Amino acid sequence: MYPDLYGSVWRCITPYLLHIRGMRLSPAPALDPSLAGSLVLLHLAVVAGGLALLSSASVSASGLESIRCRLQGTPRPPAFSQDGDFVIGGVFSIHYYMHTVDHSYTSLPEPLQCTGSMDSRELRFSRTMVFAVEEINNSSHLLPGVTLGYQVHDSCASVPMAVKVAFQLANGLDPMFDTGEQCSGSGTVTAIVGESGSTPTISMLRITGPFGIPQVSHSSTCACLSDKKQYPTFFRTIPSDQFQAAALAHLIRHFGWTWIGAVRSDSDYGNNGMAAFLQAAQEEGICVEYSEAFYRTNPLSRVQRVAEVIRSSTARVVVAFVASGDMRILLREMERLPSPPRQWIGSESWVTDPDMLRFGLCAGAIGFGIQRSVIPGLRDFLLDLSPQKVSNSHLLTEFWEGAFGCRLRIGTSSTGVGVEEKVCDGSEDIQQLQTPYTDTSQLRVTNMVYKAVYAIAHAIHSIVCEERENSTVNCDKNLNVKPTQVLERLRRVNFSRNGYQVSFDANGDPVATYELVNWQIRKSGKMEFVTVGRYDASLPPDQRFDMEKEITWVKNSTEVPVSVCSESCPPGTRKAVQKGKPVCCYDCIQCAEGEISNNTDSSDCLICPEEYWPNAERDLCILKPVEFLSFHEVLGIILTTCSVGGACLAIATATVFYRHRTSAIVRANNSELSFLLLFSLTLCFLCSLTFIGRPSEWSCMLRHTAFGITFVLCISCVLGKTIVVLMAFRATLPGSNVMKWFGPPQQRLTVVSFTFVQALICTLWLVLSPPFPIKNLTTYKEKIILECDVGSAIGFWAVLGYIGLLSLLCFVLAFLARKLPDNFNEAKFITFSMLIFCAVWITFIPAYVSSPGKFTVAVEIFAIITSSFGLFFLLFVPKCFIILFRPEKNTKKHLMEKTSNDIRY
Repeated sequence: MYPDLYGSVWRCITPYLLHIRGMRLSPAPALDPSLAGSLVLLHLAVVAGGLALLSSASVSASGLESIRCRLQGTPRPPAFSQDGDFVIGGVFSIHYYMHTVDHSYTSLPEPLQCTGSMDSRELRFSRTMVFAVEEINNSSHLLPGVTLGYQVHDSCASVPMAVKVAFQLANGLDPMFDTGEQCSGSGTVTAIVGESGSTPTISMLRITGPFGIPQVSHSSTCACLSDKKQYPTFFRTIPSDQFQAAALAHLIRHFGWTWIGAVRSDSDYGNNGMAAFLQAAQEEGICVEYSEAFYRTNPLSRVQRVAEVIRSSTARVVVAFVASGDMRILLREMERLPSPPRQWIGSESWVTDPDMLRFGLCAGAIGFGIQRSVIPGLRDFLLDLSPQKVSNSHLLTEFWEGAFGCRLRIGTSSTGVGVEEKVCDGSEDIQQLQTPYTDTSQLRVTNMVYKAVYAIAHAIHSIVCEERENSTVNCDKNLNVKPTQVLERLRRVNFSRNGYQVSFDANGDPVATYELVNWQIRKSGKMEFVTVGRYDASLPPDQRFDMEKEITWVKNSTEVPVSVCSESCPPGTRKAVQKGKPVCCYDCIQCAEGEISNNTDSSDCLICPEEYWPNAERDLCILKPVEFLSFHEVLGIILTTCSVGGACLAIATATVFYRHRTSAIVRANNSELSFLLLFSLTLCFLCSLTFIGRPSEWSCMLRHTAFGITFVLCISCVLGKTIVVLMAFRATLPGSNVMKWFGPPQQRLTVVSFTFVQALICTLWLVLSPPFPIKNLTTYKEKIILECDVGSAIGFWAVLGYIGLLSLLCFVLAFLARKLPDNFNEAKFITFSMLIFCAVWITFIPAYVSSPGKFTVAVEIFAIITSSFGLFFLLFVPKCFIILFRPEKNTKKHLMEKTSNDIRY
């Protein structure tokens, strides 16, 4: 006995001694410096207590036989128990509350007691564990010849009671009574099923974990329990809330709800589950208007405040990550005052609890529940209760008296009913009883209890049993099985029971599969659970959620309720978040110029490609219209008419001159240069046509070079005529022979030379950097301007500059000849024509630079046509007038006379 006691105490204090020495067996989280002093004192106290115990044991070594192991406090008897070769513990929240005791600190505390109403659903869970153990004991395949025992406790859904039960299950003594025997460890359980709540489960694991006792929960879903560093001995047959939170967020996004409310239990289950859900919801783009927490032991004012927040909120969808007992309190408060309809989204803890169906305001609620199952023989076992069996169990007695409203025996009943209530006479029929205990139509969490017991049994089976060659199983029930052995085998459990697979991953979690449950009101007015879909986390993300049936929503509607902070933004707009509000609250702003949005609720607008522009609704990019000076538009038609008309006039004038080529006025005005000038004017008029129409590579090169060469040819002819007039006047002076130096050959050479220089400039321009067609996307945002880029700006302005130089030279010479005798005053008309020409082209430069798009081309054509008409009208119209309408003046005699009143040439 002494070595066992010494070793046990030493094992307890060794971690603290190691901590004080600065040694760590495994990494530990950093501690708050403010707690360091308290922690050291705590460790010293534990060490001192341990050493004192060892000292006491050493002193009493001589009288070892007198040492007894005694429980400190009053043992709590189990609700159900049975001896066996291997004992399994069970902990369930059969009652809602624990009796509160005011400690006087003058006497020992009263024993902990459960109070409040009984949860008959939890009673069913505990009885299912008993059923599973008895089924295994009667099995010839699983643990044959071995008897499993059980100790089932009620934790009152409270941490203090759960801790007390955990100590009782792990202390190594039979908790039913104090025998005074030496500590044999016979009462230690090999594994524990439970607890129903996450917070009590965590508290129990802090006690049983260091002893390596595995704990398999049927209902503790907190994702925090998957942390194997903190809870290495924990397993569960129910999926983690991490999967449920992701499933709920996916469900909410599936129905387009982006504005929701959230309530949770102020416990590990509710806080951790809601935290996981809120993170998943944020990733799905869901906004939460409020997130409220409460617990069933909170003051009523706290629950009323939560209910008022739900009533006054604008979110029509409420996600409740609440334990069943807490949800019952909240719904009672919600029913107290009229509440606007809300679409409830429930966690598995309450959404599949049959006792919750009495709350009509939750009609249409949906949520994920554990897969519904069938356990053969369970209903018969649950209903196999006679008054005699019931009277042997305090819990069953309380259930029976509460269900039938009678007392099983005279005196104070377990329910506390008065003496005047009737006594049960044996006519009570449990077969007709409608309670969650007797309802086996929705076996969900119940099956998790069933699988947990079988998982432990399979782990024990793999330790104590072996199969022989003849397929028989031999089990050694006398084998000393330690909880740590069961823990190791549980990690490798993999079996199927009633068609349901049971296994655990590295975190002790099963495969997450859920049913989507909808609360629907039938024609009879009764509300029931209807499975409308499924969720399987083992499938690819796009295949996990499957809808099977139509959902009935709040107010018995078949239309999906809408719960958004702001209405959807139509295509052509974008969302602009309202200042100080969540991202789901926004205004719809029309897309900026040049941008579109082709989806509903677009966060940003898309810029159209370079050659595209938004339509009027700004939800589609359409190809920009292409614009150029066309022959088919009004401006193009007018310019074409003027161009062709000018060319026709020049040709007609040439025809008149040719028919009267022997007349005095034609011969006197250098007919050869006149015909060449008319030819060049015709080309000037026609070259403007190359500026009209869709620009192409050839038209771009032709329009500028043709314009430059034809205009130089025209100006060269005018310049030749001006020089002829000046030379003719000089030739009349005595002794002058200048005309022989400027006869017809010299005139032709002059024209050819001036024109050749322009042709050379144009050739270099075309070779080095020719004009080319481009799409002008900058002048107008909404359309494309097709135009010709000059290529080389130097070449372009060199061509215009050369024309301007010749025009200026011609103007100066004509200006010098303005005072010649009237018969030779053609120089005056040349002066005026050059004045008009220069004025037009000087004005052209700023107009050309500032005109947008196709009007740039129109300005250039206008300058060409205007300057051409100026030359034509001033140089040829007066002559044609005399030839056609004043033939009497078309004589040599008239030309030689000095008549100041007539028009002379």
